[in-house]
Amino acid sequence: MFARFFRHIKDGFTGVRRHFGMALSSSTAVTITLLLIGIFMVLTFNLNALTKEIEGSISLSVLVDYEVESDAELSRIKSDIEDIPGVSECEYRSKEDEFDYYVSQYSDEEVKEFYELYRNDNPFHDVFLVGADKASDFSIIKDKLAKIEGVDSVYDGGSNTYLLVDVLEDVRLFGGILVLALCFLAVYLIYNTIKITIASRSVEIGIMRNVGAKNSYIRAPFLVEGVIIGVIGSIVPVGAIVGGYYYLYKSFDGILLGVVTLIPVFPFIVYLGLILLGIAVFVGFTGSYISVCKCLRMRR
Repeated sequence: MFARFFRHIKDGFTGVRRHFGMALSSSTAVTITLLLIGIFMVLTFNLNALTKEIEGSISLSVLVDYEVESDAELSRIKSDIEDIPGVSECEYRSKEDEFDYYVSQYSDEEVKEFYELYRNDNPFHDVFLVGADKASDFSIIKDKLAKIEGVDSVYDGGSNTYLLVDVLEDVRLFGGILVLALCFLAVYLIYNTIKITIASRSVEIGIMRNVGAKNSYIRAPFLVEGVIIGVIGSIVPVGAIVGGYYYLYKSFDGILLGVVTLIPVFPFIVYLGLILLGIAVFVGFTGSYISVCKCLRMRR
């Protein structure tokens, strides 16, 4: 069994060497497609990280009734908030903290002095800032927060908040679909190029069939060739994407255009390289499998 396994591997390498021109054509198709996949994966992963960061900065402001003053009541409200499914964090800010934060937004000292006159008649509420595991759950969480005893009102930022959440979800969805579409494109390209390779060796396949070789025996070396072609085609994209991202990160100190925080290099580039290699092996194997199976059916 092991002898046959290694025989198939040897035959696969022999097939690549004997038909190097066709193998090079197939690996070039993999290289070009993987470069596109790699670029869009870098963009997609960083966009996902950015959208998660933006979502993390969005919170619901839960205003506590003026009548609620005791620490016990505040603790009870906080506990009720944290018990709501989907709530990721709950930060308490006193009305004094809210007043100081509001006044700090003004740079004019005269304005600050004017507002300081109202410190003893502080109009602000005690507030709980509530974050969610998923920003898309904000509306559900808001309804449950409003029903908690001792809550005066819940502020969610208005319709613009939900518009932003929808845009972030669309960005993530678009990125995922784009990468998936490119993977299908890679399979299609390698299928067509390997199909030409196999078609040029139809006589060889016919001879193997005539001497009684089983389909699985005929198919195995071609599958090995497909994997080898995929690995060869992944060398340049993996090196270019991994090296390029490392250079980009170091050049901008991890902050692109002074706004977008890039994903740290390690272990991101390691995972990225392994994913690209895995995609290359998958499309090489899948493209070869589809092509050789189709050829074997045609020669029945």
